[in-house]
Amino acid sequence: MPSLPPPAPPLVPLLLLCLALSRAAAAPGAEQEEPWCPYKVRGEGGGGGRLCFRSPARGFQCSARSCRSHRSAGGALVANVLRNGSVLVQWGSPRPSAGLRGFALNCSWDGTYTRFPCESVELGASCRDFLLPEAHGGVRYRLCLQPRFAPRRPAPPAQCVEFRPQPPAMRDIVVAMTAVGGSICLMLVFICLLVAYITENLMSPAVAAPRRP
Repeated sequence: MPSLPPPAPPLVPLLLLCLALSRAAAAPGAEQEEPWCPYKVRGEGGGGGRLCFRSPARGFQCSARSCRSHRSAGGALVANVLRNGSVLVQWGSPRPSAGLRGFALNCSWDGTYTRFPCESVELGASCRDFLLPEAHGGVRYRLCLQPRFAPRRPAPPAQCVEFRPQPPAMRDIVVAMTAVGGSICLMLVFICLLVAYITENLMSPAVAAPRRP
């Protein structure tokens, strides 16, 4: 008599096991890393913008050669001013994070007599950074991040950071001066070595030669 194949595992226990694993992964306190950050940019007039997505900049470290970091008073908000004129804004997860609905990032800059608002951004609860692609050099910016929670929970005070990007012309001047200064120093070293060589090998034998009677 041919042997019968083993019975297939029941489907209901497998579904219950998958459901339990998904609930454990989504349990409160277990922060998940989302692959995309949803955000919406609003213009100066407050008009609504379209919903966009960006990839988070995980593992970013501000290098002293190409970046300068500015922190808020509480240290929770960091503005990394890059050499190419862009600004990467980073922040941590608010504690406690229960009921978090998202963040509001407001921007303003100093004029001659008053402060002008620039673009504001609404970000999802999974966002922890945002990139400002172009910042005007020599202008003092102020960025404020406000977490948004459910209506029953009041929001904590906003974290604000101020910075002034370096003008592109000034960056070019600094790079050019550094290059010229390095070339001048190298030329001076070469001239000093050449003078020392001439003094040691050409002048000394003539001075030290004995006189003939």
